Amino acid sequence: MDIGTNRTDFYIGLSLAMSSSIFIGGSFILKKKGLLRLSSKGFMRAGQGGYAYLKEWLWWAGLISMGAGEAANFAAYAFAPATLVTPLGAMSVLVSAVLSSYFLNERLNVHGKMGCLLCILGSTVMVIHAPQEEEVASLTAMAEKLQDPGFIVFAVSVVASSLILIFLVAPRYGQKNVLVYILICSVIGSLSVSCVKGLGIGIKELFAGTAVLKEPLFWCLLICLVICVSIQISYLNKALDIYNTSIVTPIYYVFFTTSVMACSAILFKEWLSMSTDGAVGTVSGFLTIILGIFLLHAFKDLTFSWDSLPLYLRKGPHGSPWGQQAYVALPSQESQAEGPVEGNSKGSYSPEGSMRRNNSFVTT
Repeated sequence: MDIGTNRTDFYIGLSLAMSSSIFIGGSFILKKKGLLRLSSKGFMRAGQGGYAYLKEWLWWAGLISMGAGEAANFAAYAFAPATLVTPLGAMSVLVSAVLSSYFLNERLNVHGKMGCLLCILGSTVMVIHAPQEEEVASLTAMAEKLQDPGFIVFAVSVVASSLILIFLVAPRYGQKNVLVYILICSVIGSLSVSCVKGLGIGIKELFAGTAVLKEPLFWCLLICLVICVSIQISYLNKALDIYNTSIVTPIYYVFFTTSVMACSAILFKEWLSMSTDGAVGTVSGFLTIILGIFLLHAFKDLTFSWDSLPLYLRKGPHGSPWGQQAYVALPSQESQAEGPVEGNSKGSYSPEGSMRRNNSFVTT
């Protein structure tokens, strides 16, 4: 494959990844609105094992939107490396945060706006430094990658940890800790992305005239993808139903992206084709995105804006949000000789005493 074709595929994958983020970010809002509507009508919630959301059109609209986003994401993996496509999912967090402020009455303060800016900056850095080489070009090469001992160990570990989380941890702690359901979605998601990458390569070969439908690997990847996505949807619904969208979305992004990048590094070995500057830039961009997501949601309940900044700076000892005491100058030798101020024999703070001590510093 020549450089021009490779670069064209890279930008096609980039465009598909960006459009995917828009659809997926909007799907969170639609599905959450549907779940809230069902809750207000008294139906059994998804977090309690209910499936009434299957009768709610808003939830289906969200599912269709997510399906469109995942389809675009699916196609993006066929053209661009997973190291680029997956981290760009941060744009879905940004879209979700902005739309939440309008449709779910979730505030987007100064910290949130700074977080959005950092997400955009980090994504731009990752796009600049992402590897543009296509590391796997056929299902035959994909089969060789899947037989790598390192990936086999990784896949077995993922399946074992998922089973433990689903059958032992989730029933006891799923409704108490947001990480349980999200961890299940994330670790399973790392395998689903690998399946998507393989199927995308197979579909490209199919359009090129190769008889990939006769390959057992193609159908194995398809079955594995259906199973993984079904588990992800089920547990993501439970997380969204119980916990706030602004909590679920960023945590899911961080764990899911980390899992996918680890799987990609083991399976496709994309990092081996990157220069040191490219690898450092990619990691830096990813960390910048994580920082942006943290600012976007960690301080979402803090009422803070540019207009209120002077008020924060002018607050006194009792109004300070950190509870700090006002600065008091240390007494000089002259003020110590004068003894305690009248009406303040116990040595407590008084404005008059403070002024007298401050004057002693001025005259010296």
